[in-house]
Amino acid sequence: MPSASSHIHAAIAAANGAIPFSEFMSLALYGEDGFYSSTGRAGRRGDFITSPEVGPLFGTVLARYIDHVWNSLGSHHNFTIVEVGAGPGTLARSILAAAPQCLVNGTYVAVEISASQRASHPDGITSTDAMPESIEYGVIIANELLDNLPFELWVYDDGWREAYITSSGEGFNEVLMNKPVPSFLPSRAPLGSRASMQTAAGKWLADASRTLKNGNIVAIDYCTALTAEVASMPWREWLRTYASHERGVHYLRNVGDQDITTQVLIDQLSSVREPDAIRTQSQFLQLWGIDELVEEGKRSWEAAASAPSLAAMKMRSRIAESEALLDPTGLGNFTVLEWVQ
Repeated sequence: MPSASSHIHAAIAAANGAIPFSEFMSLALYGEDGFYSSTGRAGRRGDFITSPEVGPLFGTVLARYIDHVWNSLGSHHNFTIVEVGAGPGTLARSILAAAPQCLVNGTYVAVEISASQRASHPDGITSTDAMPESIEYGVIIANELLDNLPFELWVYDDGWREAYITSSGEGFNEVLMNKPVPSFLPSRAPLGSRASMQTAAGKWLADASRTLKNGNIVAIDYCTALTAEVASMPWREWLRTYASHERGVHYLRNVGDQDITTQVLIDQLSSVREPDAIRTQSQFLQLWGIDELVEEGKRSWEAAASAPSLAAMKMRSRIAESEALLDPTGLGNFTVLEWVQ
């Protein structure tokens, strides 16, 4: 029966015995029968919770931010919101429900390569597997996308070497290859140290910058400032796997049945384009009115407490949602990177 593992073994054989880790990760997550091509997804019934799954408040705050960008550009009718890595459309639903003014005559484009997840997208948007070729005015949003883009894996073994993946019976092994060493890596590191080179994330930023003529690019993820920092960490702290809301096993096992994710490295993105703003998610959400929205929710609940309606109960839920979104030990400590076009 075909599986992500069988497709990877075939790719290894076709490459005369070894493929880069980045190709292994791409096939494990996005290839035929890969994690995101089959069952993997965010949500309470999925494999992990992201900010949109906490509740609609996250999308409501983002809608405020997006309308600010729209107004600052002159309130053009051809404004486009592009969400890349849209998953099953949870964030799109929240933003649409918030009814931002920019969408009265604008367009919401949800980019998602998984056909099964596109099937869950809401009505009223453009659902596609590819980025628009050109956006005159708009906002591009990447919420927990860059951490999942395939990366090169480097290992320090009396010098930095790139990890390649080989077949080992029905499983997989790593072999280390001598390749030109990227400048981001420290000259020396403890034996066995690991670090990622996020070429695909850098390419995504470069492509997004060329696509968007006027507006903002927003990437929200768990980030680390310097590549040298992850090289000094135990690698399991920054190279993680997830399945069914639990930390997964080693990334070479259960291939296609678990997510593979990494810290996003700001110094590598900055070599493509320096961010115009770097904030924690907590700071970003507070800047764009989350506290005001929570207070509005409290007032609505208090006014309807004697005979609460569904709408009032939804407003009350903003309190718990904000606590999760602003948690300095959790989602609130995510990094929001902004680039202004």
